[in-house]
Amino acid sequence: MTTAVQVSKRSRRPWTPSQIVLTLLGVAVSAVFVAPIAAALFTSLKSEAEAAEIPPHWLPRTWTTQAWRALWSTGNIGNWFINSLVVSVLVTAIVLTVAALAGYGFARTEFRGKGALMGVVMSGLMISPAVLGVPLFTTVQQMGMVDTYWGMILPQCAPAAMVYILYKFFQGVPRELEEAAFIDGAGRWRVFFTIVLPLSRPSLAAVGIFTFIASWNNFLWPYMVTNNPDLMTMPNGIATVMNSYGIQWAQLMAGGLMAGLPLIVVFVFFQRQIVAGVAHTGLAGQ
Repeated sequence: MTTAVQVSKRSRRPWTPSQIVLTLLGVAVSAVFVAPIAAALFTSLKSEAEAAEIPPHWLPRTWTTQAWRALWSTGNIGNWFINSLVVSVLVTAIVLTVAALAGYGFARTEFRGKGALMGVVMSGLMISPAVLGVPLFTTVQQMGMVDTYWGMILPQCAPAAMVYILYKFFQGVPRELEEAAFIDGAGRWRVFFTIVLPLSRPSLAAVGIFTFIASWNNFLWPYMVTNNPDLMTMPNGIATVMNSYGIQWAQLMAGGLMAGLPLIVVFVFFQRQIVAGVAHTGLAGQ
């Protein structure tokens, strides 16, 4: 037993200067990212009067959960959460379907005007969504979808970036696998569903996670397309945490933490899929 302990102690090597520097750098970067979350948490545990003090201080003088209780009792946070979940899940499902079909079509089929159509799709990467806000709202209004779920969902389902990600992945799938299935009598749709999609699960997982996060965090479009309090999503609902005295900072921080909790859960449980998806898209070295 003593010999094993001595061998274990001898096998430990002292840290090199480069390891120390990298560790300190990692701690510093982590502190930069954790500091806003810690500040929001501490602010949410203050009273509203203390949270509004200038200059602010980190730790509450009096710890209280008043802001959390007030947010649940006076706000409609349960409804906001359900709305965000419905919108984000449906947007993710539609984007996955459209991006997979379009990406595979561009990667494997030849047709007249393919290059021009691909250029139109890729032009969506160069246009800010804020620029399209007014024409999109006019279109949704003419279709009678203002203050509806579909009015919030459909305009978010034009996934140029996601089409490109899956297009790059499908280009890397060996054609021999599909050709062997064609020789055995399989059709294009059967090859797509039984061979291509199972191979693309890491990329599909990454696209789905990125789309869900973007839709969950989307504030501008749901804010533009709905005025109905019953249809508000989490970002829009939290922005209404105000009264006649102004913004309720403690409640605002509590709401922000609650809105960010599902995203933290997604990253914790699906970080392996995110890394694997990016590695499989062919974008890691670009």
